[in-house]
Amino acid sequence: MGKEDLNTVLTILGAMVLLIGLSSRWLEKSPVPATVIALLIGILLGPEVLDVIDLTEYGEKSTILEVSARLTLGIGLMGVALRIPKKFPRQNWRQLLVLITGGMLLMWAISTALIYLVLGLPFWLSALIGAILAPTDPIAASPIVTGPVAKKNLPDRLRHTISFESGANDGLSYLFVLLPLLMLTMVRDKALSHWLTTTLLWEVVAATLFGLLLGYVAGKLLQAAEKRNLIQEEWRLVYTVALSLVAVGGGKLIKSDELLIVFAAAAAFVQVVDEGDRGEEEKGQEAVNRFFSYPIFTLLGVAIPWAGWAALGWSGIVLVLLILLLRRPPVLLLLKPFLPALQSKKDALFLGWFGPVAVAAIYYGSMAEHRLQEPLVWDVVSLVIFASVLAHGLSATPLSRLYGKETGYRKKEKKQKRSD
Repeated sequence: MGKEDLNTVLTILGAMVLLIGLSSRWLEKSPVPATVIALLIGILLGPEVLDVIDLTEYGEKSTILEVSARLTLGIGLMGVALRIPKKFPRQNWRQLLVLITGGMLLMWAISTALIYLVLGLPFWLSALIGAILAPTDPIAASPIVTGPVAKKNLPDRLRHTISFESGANDGLSYLFVLLPLLMLTMVRDKALSHWLTTTLLWEVVAATLFGLLLGYVAGKLLQAAEKRNLIQEEWRLVYTVALSLVAVGGGKLIKSDELLIVFAAAAAFVQVVDEGDRGEEEKGQEAVNRFFSYPIFTLLGVAIPWAGWAALGWSGIVLVLLILLLRRPPVLLLLKPFLPALQSKKDALFLGWFGPVAVAAIYYGSMAEHRLQEPLVWDVVSLVIFASVLAHGLSATPLSRLYGKETGYRKKEKKQKRSD
């Protein structure tokens, strides 16, 4: 990889973020989100169109995508936790547990069945791809639950539920991804033993405990530094970003689930730090999130396997449609009686539709392709990601406004303002 080639990529990605930033206020209200624009720019710059960026010239494509997605998720998960009120998990832990565990299992089962029936892939390969597609992505979900349109039209109970679910199930999905991956790469008895001991106990349970401890200690250290007037105000803006990097890097060093560590650390940090003091950290974290999130969608556009998509043919299109319609909406309708946050069928349908597949699937899909050396995994996963980014991204603003209009939430908010 030549220095000039790398500088070209950095220049393009930096310029793209600059342009998106200059038009951010307009894009916030536009039906075309910045993530879709970044994706289309990646397609334009990719080898099949202008051939400006070809990831294979810089190393193994799957490794580049895996590392980029891992860093993006690590930064993004901290931002997700910071915007959730500290009382929300404590007050709603039962329904969150149902949504994260029961919801994930059902979405995994439905996705696996659809892939197995439509594409005719072997069971464990279908289960692997199904697990990769199951979790709700926190990066793609952020524009849906933040910004003026979301705050004006969506109640907090829905916005916080989507945020918490997307943050927690990204790390938890590691457990579901690893089982079929181990079954495909090891002898069955050894795979099950490894999954129950190493994956479950160390990479999930221990990771959660380590993350909680890390976040608790980080929060207490920040409080102690503030009490003794040791930390400058501007350093608070980078403190949580640094905590994200410590969690991501530390998770990798101890060979554990770094995404689960990040979210657990963020959740514990939020519980320690006073809610009134989190405003600046949230703003700083959100700014960094946006800086990292748009380039990963551009890299996705560059890495689209057009030949692999063509080989899937009509089966790929049918699978995408079925995944979008059946993977999540029926699950939320089924679980509605157990989720107090869903006060109506419209709530269930809204939450059921907005479960985007994006950066987390890039991470797990790239990791699986790298370990299996099976391009079909990325072919299927990337096609679903592409469809999800377009479908959920383009529908976020109009459906949020429709929800506000149909439920009367927008109207209630206006009346409350007048009475105040």
